[in-house]
Amino acid sequence: MNTSVNTDDVIFNFFKQICDEKDDQKCVELGKEWIKAMETNLSSMEANLNGADYLKHKDDIQSNRDHLNSLKNKNSTEWREYATQCMIEIMNHKGQQ
Repeated sequence: MNTSVNTDDVIFNFFKQICDEKDDQKCVELGKEWIKAMETNLSSMEANLNGADYLKHKDDIQSNRDHLNSLKNKNSTEWREYATQCMIEIMNHKGQQ
């Protein structure tokens, strides 16, 4: 039996937690945790790139940072909608594999 953890499953479950959270403030806090984690990932990726690789991915990294910045003022309803959409995209992606 394969017991490895699939990254998509972890992300899906995190977004499900956002959707299922009944307390609006906790929902927003979960969203902010998501942003913080993704910003940390982007910083790590950026630090590991150099020269041509950095130039190749620079615009994508900035686009991701811009996307994360656009999420920072979402309310609980908007976070639940965003998380639902992300879960749908994950499921669609799994169906294509």
